[in-house]
Amino acid sequence: MKLLSRAVAEETKPSRLNVRSLLELYGVVILGICLAVVLSLMTDSFFTAANINNLIQQWAFIGIMACAATVLMIAGCFDLSVAAVFALSGVVAASAAASHGVVTGICAALLTGVVVGAINGGIVGYLGINSFLATLASGFILRGVALTISGGLLVTVSDPRFSKLGRGEFLGFSLLNGAFVAAIAIIGFILHSTVYGRAVYASGSNEEGAYLAGVNVRQTKFIAYVISGIAASVAGFLAASQSSTGQAASGTGYELLVVAAVVLGGTSITGGRGAIWRTVVGTLVLGLIANGSNLLGLSGTLQQIIQGAIILLAVVLDRFSRSASH
Repeated sequence: MKLLSRAVAEETKPSRLNVRSLLELYGVVILGICLAVVLSLMTDSFFTAANINNLIQQWAFIGIMACAATVLMIAGCFDLSVAAVFALSGVVAASAAASHGVVTGICAALLTGVVVGAINGGIVGYLGINSFLATLASGFILRGVALTISGGLLVTVSDPRFSKLGRGEFLGFSLLNGAFVAAIAIIGFILHSTVYGRAVYASGSNEEGAYLAGVNVRQTKFIAYVISGIAASVAGFLAASQSSTGQAASGTGYELLVVAAVVLGGTSITGGRGAIWRTVVGTLVLGLIANGSNLLGLSGTLQQIIQGAIILLAVVLDRFSRSASH
């Protein structure tokens, strides 16, 4: 238990309150604030309720999956199949909803996420296959399954109740944004307020040490992949609902944006360190870059260069931070 507590404590408070530790903890927040200030000065349309709401809605899908990916990366794993699960869940949800009703569609999508997450978790957690290679391969397979189910065509749902999930509002608040907030709250609670969450930190920080301390590392990784699968399926059927269609090609490249949001937020790529709030800020920073680029009329190529440069800087800072702590 001391190992588990120490792993969490390492994340939640710095050893010395100095400029370096403050930058490590809140650098991404400072970056986000600076971007927001610059954009608000350079364009009149940035700081409007409509634009902010649009920004959050556009990145809610990435945010939901990134919250779950945070758990995985803290545990020392990757999931490069999330974009394929996103697409497959959307296709399954649309297909099932079109033929058997909306509730069946939602349940089928969630079941898809659970099954895929369990398979990935079994391969990585119990068979010990490298998570990068295993989920890269499963991503290709799942895309193929999605194409097979859809026949390469759009799966359209005419039932208006289906579209309300992704487009609806409650008390003026978007249901999609509500799902993002729910993902933050639920996964944040699991990660920071449960025994399982402490096991995640311990497994990623020192897998052998965690095992010797009594942590079931294999089970910890397995559950993390199931969480990732569920999050991707929720994002997938919400996206299908928003457009009233399931598309096998949807979410292409999302797996990289998910990893980018988590890494930019400060979660260590080597495991053992990270937090949900950081991932949320990292997601919003990526959203600010994309939104600001569009408002300023910058090309998509320049936008990718800016995103890549910031992410590379985050990885370099993580490397130096790790070296300094040893």
